[in-house]
Amino acid sequence: MTNAYHSVLYTGVSSDLENRIWEHKNSFYPNSFTSKYKCYKLVYFHFFIHIDEAITEEKRIKAGSRKAKIDLINEFNANWQDLYEELF
Repeated sequence: MTNAYHSVLYTGVSSDLENRIWEHKNSFYPNSFTSKYKCYKLVYFHFFIHIDEAITEEKRIKAGSRKAKIDLINEFNANWQDLYEELF
Protein backbone atom coordinates (compact mmCIF):
# COMPACT_ATOMS: atom_id res chain seq x y z
CA MET A 1 0.00 0.00 0.00
CA THR A 2 1.07 3.57 -0.52
CA ASN A 3 -0.05 7.13 0.05
CA ALA A 4 -1.28 9.61 -2.57
CA TYR A 5 2.26 10.81 -3.31
CA HIS A 6 3.81 7.32 -3.43
CA SER A 7 6.34 8.52 -0.88
CA VAL A 8 5.56 5.84 1.72
CA LEU A 9 5.26 2.10 1.12
CA TYR A 10 3.59 -0.40 3.45
CA THR A 11 3.86 -4.18 3.22
CA GLY A 12 1.66 -6.56 5.17
CA VAL A 13 0.01 -9.96 5.11
CA SER A 14 -3.61 -10.92 5.75
CA SER A 15 -5.88 -13.95 5.51
CA ASP A 16 -8.77 -11.61 4.61
CA LEU A 17 -7.50 -9.07 2.08
CA GLU A 18 -10.84 -7.38 1.38
CA ASN A 19 -11.53 -6.66 5.05
CA ARG A 20 -7.94 -5.70 5.86
CA ILE A 21 -7.73 -3.18 3.03
CA TRP A 22 -11.11 -1.75 4.09
CA GLU A 23 -9.68 -1.31 7.61
CA HIS A 24 -6.65 0.53 6.20
CA LYS A 25 -8.74 2.77 3.93
CA ASN A 26 -11.10 3.68 6.76
CA SER A 27 -8.42 4.19 9.44
CA PHE A 28 -10.02 1.48 11.54
CA TYR A 29 -6.87 1.55 13.68
CA PRO A 30 -6.17 5.31 13.91
CA ASN A 31 -2.72 4.88 15.47
CA SER A 32 -1.52 2.39 12.86
CA PHE A 33 1.29 3.00 10.36
CA THR A 34 -1.13 3.16 7.42
CA SER A 35 -3.34 5.70 9.18
CA LYS A 36 -0.41 7.84 10.31
CA TYR A 37 1.10 7.97 6.82
CA LYS A 38 -2.22 7.83 4.92
CA CYS A 39 -1.37 4.64 3.02
CA TYR A 40 -4.82 3.97 1.61
CA LYS A 41 -3.94 2.89 -1.93
CA LEU A 42 -3.51 -0.82 -2.76
CA VAL A 43 -0.90 -1.00 -5.53
CA TYR A 44 0.32 -4.60 -5.23
CA PHE A 45 -0.98 -7.89 -3.89
CA HIS A 46 -0.31 -11.59 -4.29
CA PHE A 47 -2.52 -14.47 -3.19
CA PHE A 48 -1.05 -17.60 -1.59
CA ILE A 49 -2.66 -20.91 -0.68
CA HIS A 50 -0.68 -21.29 2.55
CA ILE A 51 -0.13 -18.50 5.07
CA ASP A 52 3.46 -19.56 5.71
CA GLU A 53 4.27 -18.85 2.05
CA ALA A 54 2.65 -15.42 2.36
CA ILE A 55 4.66 -14.61 5.49
CA THR A 56 7.89 -15.70 3.80
CA GLU A 57 7.15 -13.43 0.83
CA GLU A 58 6.22 -10.54 3.14
CA LYS A 59 9.57 -10.89 4.91
CA ARG A 60 11.42 -11.04 1.57
CA ILE A 61 9.70 -7.87 0.34
CA LYS A 62 10.25 -6.01 3.63
CA ALA A 63 13.94 -6.96 3.60
CA GLY A 64 14.37 -5.56 0.09
CA SER A 65 15.33 -2.06 -0.87
CA ARG A 66 12.85 0.67 -1.70
CA LYS A 67 13.95 0.35 -5.33
CA ALA A 68 13.17 -3.38 -5.29
CA LYS A 69 9.68 -2.63 -3.94
CA ILE A 70 9.09 0.04 -6.58
CA ASP A 71 10.28 -2.33 -9.32
CA LEU A 72 7.90 -5.02 -8.05
CA ILE A 73 4.97 -2.59 -8.09
CA ASN A 74 5.90 -1.30 -11.54
CA GLU A 75 5.97 -4.85 -12.96
CA PHE A 76 2.52 -5.56 -11.52
CA ASN A 77 0.85 -2.15 -11.74
CA ALA A 78 2.84 0.34 -13.83
CA ASN A 79 0.32 3.17 -13.32
CA TRP A 80 0.12 2.64 -9.57
CA GLN A 81 -3.68 2.50 -9.72
CA ASP A 82 -5.64 1.63 -6.60
CA LEU A 83 -6.47 -2.05 -7.14
CA TYR A 84 -8.94 -2.41 -4.28
CA GLU A 85 -12.10 -1.88 -6.33
CA GLU A 86 -10.89 -4.28 -9.02
CA LEU A 87 -10.55 -7.10 -6.50
CA PHE A 88 -14.11 -7.26 -5.25
